[in-house]
Amino acid sequence: MEVEQVDAVSFTLIRLVSGATMLCLILLFKHTSALIRIRRYGSRLGALCLLVYAAGFSYAYLTLSTATGALILFAAVQFTMLFKGWLSGHNMTWQQRLGLLLALAGFIYFVSPALQTPSLIGCGVMLIAGCAWGIYSLIGAKSRHPLYDTASNFIGLAPIAIIGLLWVSANSGIQITSQGLLYTLASGALASGLGYSIWYQVLPSLPTNIAAVCQLSVPIWATLGGLLWVNEPIDLHLGISAVAILGGILIVILSKAHPTN
Repeated sequence: MEVEQVDAVSFTLIRLVSGATMLCLILLFKHTSALIRIRRYGSRLGALCLLVYAAGFSYAYLTLSTATGALILFAAVQFTMLFKGWLSGHNMTWQQRLGLLLALAGFIYFVSPALQTPSLIGCGVMLIAGCAWGIYSLIGAKSRHPLYDTASNFIGLAPIAIIGLLWVSANSGIQITSQGLLYTLASGALASGLGYSIWYQVLPSLPTNIAAVCQLSVPIWATLGGLLWVNEPIDLHLGISAVAILGGILIVILSKAHPTN
């Protein structure tokens, strides 16, 4: 999203409110009583990680290019989730290490043409955001009620976000265009509200290392979406990147981890 269309604070706060609103509507449609009992689900740590990720992601991209930010973000997510798996006593096999390295190499090759000299502050903020998302994903891996847990995390942050929006409006004014508002609402309601609940739904059935590596495919799927919807050209660079990333993920999925003794 272009910076001039919406400021980072407004983007983060509106994103959280629209995500919470979407999830409330889903719960009302699914089961009204679930919304009444929503505070029983989710966790304070999950909500905090969600807030840190959303805010850090928005602020970091004020000083980082898309490619640089993506590289730092996904590297931080990988380290956080794989490190937790290692602490839990699960070592990766050599096939899984090979698959991870292949996927990482493909990811770096994919973003390399757009890499720029990064801002140190931006790098630090994005690292924190990536670690927060990694922890949020690890929490989701233990979820027994993915939709309710995701909704609880968003709804718990909604009052804070609304107060923040009122404060911003009273002090500096919300700097956002109509197109920026549309993109922000879509990001919150669809990409965040629905997307994160789906991610929580999938996580419990995935080993930590597979869940971590699979996230490297996000930029490829986004690019393929661009090919489908706006007829962007397919080139050799995209082909090599897709083969390396998706091939590496496939190797990890087909391999089996060995627990440490």
